Amino acid sequence: MVGLALSLVTVVSADAQNRPATFADLAEIVSPAVVNITTSTVVAGRTGPQGVVPEGSPFEDFFQEFGEDGPRRSSALGSGFVISADGYIVTNNHVIEGADEIEIEFFPGDNQPSKLLPAVLVGTDPNTDIALLKVEYDTPLSFVSFGDSNGPGSRVGDWVMAMGNPLGQGFSVSAGIISARNRSLQGTYDDYIQTDAAINRGNSGGPLFNMNGDVIGVNTAILSPNGGSIGIGFAMSSDVVSNVIDQLEEFGETRRGWLGVRIQDVTADMIDAIDGLQEARGAMVTDVPAGPAEDAGMESGDIILQFDGIAIEDTRELVQIVGNSPVGKEVPVEILRGGEMVDLTVVLGRRETAEAVAFPLDGDTPDEGTPNTSNMLGMTLSEITPDMEESLGVEAGSGLVIVEVEADSGAETKGLLAGDLITEAGQQNISSIADFEARVEDAQEAGRKSLLLLVRRDGAPRFVAIGLE
Repeated sequence: MVGLALSLVTVVSADAQNRPATFADLAEIVSPAVVNITTSTVVAGRTGPQGVVPEGSPFEDFFQEFGEDGPRRSSALGSGFVISADGYIVTNNHVIEGADEIEIEFFPGDNQPSKLLPAVLVGTDPNTDIALLKVEYDTPLSFVSFGDSNGPGSRVGDWVMAMGNPLGQGFSVSAGIISARNRSLQGTYDDYIQTDAAINRGNSGGPLFNMNGDVIGVNTAILSPNGGSIGIGFAMSSDVVSNVIDQLEEFGETRRGWLGVRIQDVTADMIDAIDGLQEARGAMVTDVPAGPAEDAGMESGDIILQFDGIAIEDTRELVQIVGNSPVGKEVPVEILRGGEMVDLTVVLGRRETAEAVAFPLDGDTPDEGTPNTSNMLGMTLSEITPDMEESLGVEAGSGLVIVEVEADSGAETKGLLAGDLITEAGQQNISSIADFEARVEDAQEAGRKSLLLLVRRDGAPRFVAIGLE
């Protein structure tokens, strides 16, 4: 035991020597490419009652300066970094959003611009909170390059360095480690690196460097109860940002791949209800409107297990891979259908122009009416009545309407609500109570513990596995 303890101490001591003695050399190399960003916007004057002070009051100047009713200019500060010698600059969309003037301040030094330079907006991507700017200067600018945010030097526990303009204090450096990877905050394409390097307001849009001086993230957000750094900061990964920047530079906008399906995660309770499903992974197709997926032969109920040679774990991963794929690319897709593997080839469309057409806002929930009903699996079900047809926007016989959900039932646990429309049971279309009863009987005879239902709410479909016991 003593020998083992000594060995462990030796290993720990050796690893401790890998800590950088200083970040000074790295900061000196990359700092000329980091910039402060000042934005200016005209905002409307205040409306409503204003303060009134007597003439000659000591507060008269204050109210004249700050109480004017007319339009005024508001300014904000942020950070960014230069990615090319000809003046392309990356920052956050929220740093420059709504600004009518953008000015760039460079790190002081030899051959650096000594005055503020006006910047023009090349393009933005609100989905990833990234913006691309451009400045003109008569000599080449210092710049930094993107690194691999999934490569060496980007692991949890690796050292990183952040630079920017925190709280308007100017060029500032902070250091820490990568605390976590693949964080999702709220966006569709989120892939954040979490770090304990100090990030504060004003750091937004600044770079997060690995120890090679490569940008592996764009500092974007912090988690804080008081507005200041508590060691939980987030930087959008360079693998996401570099792809967005390439598109903004080429097109002035993003052009993401589009598969043209609605999907949901595969859950553990679906395994027993789906033939051939061995584990809870993949993306289950809930709706296939006119588009690339329909053209390729994809159907509702298919489970996408592989896309372009990449095994799919969940819907988030599929959305990110599809979005990063070029428009017009022919992609092999491997799906599970009816217990068998099926290979399809999809030619991707463009998300920005296709999504609103493929998935328009749907109408109201169905009118319950007074139809004949049947109580099954914790639900009161009804065939579609004429009164329901108009509110649903569907024809009679296209499914069953849930009229009531029993309290504490499996249906309630799964989130089913009165007004939901069940269009499939056991991955087969249903048009009547008799169809539904037959699917339940088939599942029970097959020894299944649950039945897979395709449920639509406000037109949006999802699969739910409901217990038969």
